[in-house]
Amino acid sequence: MRPLTEEEQQSVFGKLAKYIGDNVTHLIERADGDYVFRLHKERVYYCSENLLKMAACISRDLLLSFGTCLGKFTKSRKFLLHITALDYIAPYAKCRIWLKPNAEQQFLYGNNVLKSGVLRMSEGADRAEGVVVYSSTDTPLGFGVTAKGTSDTKRSDPTALVLLHQADLGEYLRKEETLT
Repeated sequence: MRPLTEEEQQSVFGKLAKYIGDNVTHLIERADGDYVFRLHKERVYYCSENLLKMAACISRDLLLSFGTCLGKFTKSRKFLLHITALDYIAPYAKCRIWLKPNAEQQFLYGNNVLKSGVLRMSEGADRAEGVVVYSSTDTPLGFGVTAKGTSDTKRSDPTALVLLHQADLGEYLRKEETLT
């Protein structure tokens, strides 16, 4: 486990900023203590400094996980957010989409969202912007990238693709064997 390099830090914060904007500072500067990002086995973990000190007592080979895994670096050094990051990006999301009940199930199966499944959408969302997906009861379900901006979505037909799926809570069941 080691601190992130400058390039890795830019990659992680850039991906987080896509979903929560300038609110990335809220993840670092918290009232309940100091929190840090650490890299362990190509995965980025977010944890308190107290937990980090306790995890440092365990050898790197035996340490499986500590804190919350926000995502991982691919072999091409791109950062991918995992669904476990949802609890940290949902409260600070700049753009949000609420789904109708019938579209919630389709999204949780890993499918993209059509306009007919959108209950409402944040104003001012641009194309290819990161959004957090909510159920009609304000429960965060996952996150994705907009295929169309808010203004284009209003003018499009009901079968138009609005949201490209990135991650959802259903991954815990679908990818149970491969999640680490």
